[in-house]
Amino acid sequence: MHIFKNAVAALAALVVLSGAAVAQDDSGASLLDQLQGADPAEADRLERQIRMDWANSGSPTMDLLLKRGKDALEAGDVDTAIGHLSALTDHAPDFAEGWHTRAMAFFQEEEYGLALHDLEMTLALNPDHFGAIYGLAVVMESLDRVDDAYALYSRVLSLHPNHADAQAGHERLAVRANGIDI
Repeated sequence: MHIFKNAVAALAALVVLSGAAVAQDDSGASLLDQLQGADPAEADRLERQIRMDWANSGSPTMDLLLKRGKDALEAGDVDTAIGHLSALTDHAPDFAEGWHTRAMAFFQEEEYGLALHDLEMTLALNPDHFGAIYGLAVVMESLDRVDDAYALYSRVLSLHPNHADAQAGHERLAVRANGIDI
């Protein structure tokens, strides 16, 4: 358990402190830049576009595995989702969205160690994946690692200031992370 806690802390620190992004194509970088200054309606549109870009592996077969995994996850069939997504990560290990989606499935199964591994893989491939950073924040909060969760929610908001769930998490943990001003 001690090794697990150290690994979790190291991963959280890496994500929070790493503001550096891996080189992305021009459209991805500019969409992320636009997202930071967008009003809420525009942010929703940009987020959808970014997520569509992230979900495009470049291979129809890999895209089909992702779709089947997401469909199974939405239907509540987590075991089937994990099967499709495991095939995806096996055959396309450089496709960040496959790891991210499987992390969500593992989280639903309360397999936090496996979810953390897949979030780590996602962020190694795409350090600006605000969905994966948010997922990591949720796992940290679930493990009562308030300071780590708060810092991760802050990181999400630096990339996507209109992320409603990250805003709620940030506000929810503010007093616990920062104390009360007197």
